[in-house]
Amino acid sequence: MREPVFTGACTAIVTPFDQSGAINYEVFGALIEDQIARGMDAICVCGTTGESATMSIREHIAAVEFCVKQVNHRVKVIAGAGSNDTSAAVYLSQHAQDSGADALLHVTPYYNKASQTGLIKHYEYIADRVSLPIILYNVPSRTGVSFTAETYRVLSQNPKINGVKEASGNFSLLAHTRHLCGDDFYTWSGNDDQVVPMMSLGAKGVISVASNLVPEVMVKMAHLCLEGDFASASKLQLDYMDLIDSLFIEVNPIPIKAAMVLAGWEVGGLRLPLCDISSENLEILKSSMVRMDLLKT
Repeated sequence: MREPVFTGACTAIVTPFDQSGAINYEVFGALIEDQIARGMDAICVCGTTGESATMSIREHIAAVEFCVKQVNHRVKVIAGAGSNDTSAAVYLSQHAQDSGADALLHVTPYYNKASQTGLIKHYEYIADRVSLPIILYNVPSRTGVSFTAETYRVLSQNPKINGVKEASGNFSLLAHTRHLCGDDFYTWSGNDDQVVPMMSLGAKGVISVASNLVPEVMVKMAHLCLEGDFASASKLQLDYMDLIDSLFIEVNPIPIKAAMVLAGWEVGGLRLPLCDISSENLEILKSSMVRMDLLKT
């Protein structure tokens, strides 16, 4: 029986940039250390929150290598390696494997809008060329395509495909997937506002954006669920709903990077076509952070 890549909370970590727009490795290292010190179970590097879509291949590979070395086996490192070009996804996967990453995160091919057969062929092709466990990533709001439970069933039979980061918001899909795929095809919440309900249906944790800012909260929420204390976890989920909503008031990672700056982290700006948060939404985000005592004083 497969073991899950991780249980609990994983931060989809932001990528800090300096004033020239290059990756700020000094701050990146400090962010990683802070996450580990505050109890994070895993770190996902070069995901959506890490702005992988505007990184060059060389930068992507370097960021993964840096994260793996900085973590140094203290927690699991999950390397984003997805692409709408299957051969590019294999290339990124093999480099992540060579760097020492523990697992791969593969978003569904975007823009192409592959058929379910195409999705199966894409993931099986990648799995045949790496030895690391693969976490699928279903986020149809970004990619334009969603897995079906039947496709999950087929892919779950591949021993290298460990499970899925499910960010569709479709609880029926989650329930049908759990029904069809058995206990060793794992799911993780990809939405910070749905951690508790997803874990009540058997998800093993969350790959989180909010945990960049409030790692202890997301770790506690996930671990309460793993312990079966859904009442306490639900209270925590509801207490932080306003903040979580504010962190998605514009497309991720615009608000979380703004929040990190407000909290005192020099993570820099964003790469076009992403741009700074609007002044109106910045005030909403500030108000949420004030209520949770998260602004740097």
